Amino acid sequence: MNAKTQLSQLNSQERAALAQKIRTRLSAAAAAPVDTPAPDHDVCIIGGGVAALTLALELRRARPVTRILIVEPNTHPVPEITHTVGESTVEVSAQYLRDRLGLADHLQSAQIRKMGLRMFFSHNGNTDIAERVELGSSSFVPQVTYQIDRGRLENELYRRCAAEGVAFTGGRVRSVDFGAAGSPHTVSVQSGQAVTETTARWVVDASGRNRTLPRRLDLRRDNGHACNAAWFRVATEIDVGTWSDDPAWHGRLLEGDRALSTNHLMGEGYWVWLIRLASGATSVGIVADPAFHPFDGFNTWDKARQWLGEREPQCAAVLAEHEHLVKDFKVMKHYSHSVAKVFDGRDRWCLTGDAGIFLDPLYSSGLDLVAIGNGLVTDLVTRDLDGDDVVARSAISDSLFRSLTDMWLAIYRDQYTLMGSPTVMSAKIIWDIAFYWGFVGLLYSNDRFVRVADQPDVVPHLQGMIDLSNRMQAFFREWAGVESGDCPVKFVDLYARLNFMETLHIAMMGEAESFSEQFGANATLLRQVAGQLVEAVLLEHSGRFADDDVMAQVQAWQRDSLLAELRSVYRDEQSTNPISEDWLLGTARVP
Repeated sequence: MNAKTQLSQLNSQERAALAQKIRTRLSAAAAAPVDTPAPDHDVCIIGGGVAALTLALELRRARPVTRILIVEPNTHPVPEITHTVGESTVEVSAQYLRDRLGLADHLQSAQIRKMGLRMFFSHNGNTDIAERVELGSSSFVPQVTYQIDRGRLENELYRRCAAEGVAFTGGRVRSVDFGAAGSPHTVSVQSGQAVTETTARWVVDASGRNRTLPRRLDLRRDNGHACNAAWFRVATEIDVGTWSDDPAWHGRLLEGDRALSTNHLMGEGYWVWLIRLASGATSVGIVADPAFHPFDGFNTWDKARQWLGEREPQCAAVLAEHEHLVKDFKVMKHYSHSVAKVFDGRDRWCLTGDAGIFLDPLYSSGLDLVAIGNGLVTDLVTRDLDGDDVVARSAISDSLFRSLTDMWLAIYRDQYTLMGSPTVMSAKIIWDIAFYWGFVGLLYSNDRFVRVADQPDVVPHLQGMIDLSNRMQAFFREWAGVESGDCPVKFVDLYARLNFMETLHIAMMGEAESFSEQFGANATLLRQVAGQLVEAVLLEHSGRFADDDVMAQVQAWQRDSLLAELRSVYRDEQSTNPISEDWLLGTARVP
């Protein structure tokens, strides 16, 4: 049988794969110096955790002929009760795992559907959870999210990667020698006493806090967010719903139960998480700003137990009852970090997951950054392997990703002081979620992060939203500085009674018929929401003439041109598109 006959018998998918392989070989030959050997792999991924495994799966889905090697320090399967922060997904990461990577069956059968976040603010020694101000949904929101057993997820991802032809080798990367002028990179791997070398066109660092390439390339940067964490797993289900028998408290929920939420016990400068996992364990963590709670006050199990007993006695009592079931204890000092660069198309390397940027566990942003970052990595790598020049594109994607994470960081940095004010923090949480749904969620569900390089005209609009977010985060700090008095309500439903939340949530659930129109509508609505809050806070505090500090802040707000613009948008829009005001706790209600 001759070559022509063989080619005619290939189906369309096989022909496409063959054409892609030919293009790859031609482009690699054109880019590499004469007599340069072909690399052993197209992509070498350093690390074997969720960031690495999801990237490998996404690369194979986007370009099935891509030859991928994962260098993993730990063998699979890993224990179900594995020691990793990040048990919750929110909308972007849930969509990434479920829809883009095809894990819907695993998530539905092997993980837990999440009932959003839920926060309980400090009150009178925290001895009765029913007396604490509670913020959370009374029912499930339409878009499904999940509580993730990271061990289960990693094992499922490993199985799927192996089934799709991803290669694995055990060991740790000792060094990476970058090839010049299109030559392959050389990766040195140590396993026990043996050292081997392999080559790849691209190297992606997903090594987590080992941060292999940032150390090698001097990319590590402090981001000014110096909070600390301690966490552990308890091999039993801890249910905050059993902490009170008050029927009115139980009656707040229309469906589901509180144990399905990511539960937060909040106090000034700290929060404690409780997350139920499908393996039957519960994850418990302490996260605190050292300006309020020194790290050495909870950095051992005995200290953490005492720390909780003083601040969260109901939680401490439950843990004391199940102390024999505590499986591990880990701490992390100054967990937040950044880098000077994430993607480099000229030298053909990228960072993903904690190897690059980690912000804060609040709002579970870590897996979101993996979802967004992996999409940008996949875009660059597959384009390069198919012969495109991605140098300029990588610079745009790098700038976009780091601008996005800088904006995200402002949500956390210097904001832990607000956790002691239910009035301000409740408004902030609602705003943060609304902005996330209306901006980040909309961009992701419409695949716009990878399209920014093709549509530079959208950049000014993105910057306008980033400026809005940054100003509102500063506003919350300013408001907390003059806020006084107790929160007048005990339960804040962050979804069911807020029409703007429903609008923004539904809008991000599918691809918009006209993205530009939907983006514009979301931008206007978010400005209206911001203006409503600013107007209400100004009205509440503008009569406090006897307090010079308060009046100075009020006058500063009144002179602020952006805040004036937001208030104007609110007044203009409210007459034709009125939005709910139930979230304005402790403020004068604006007409």
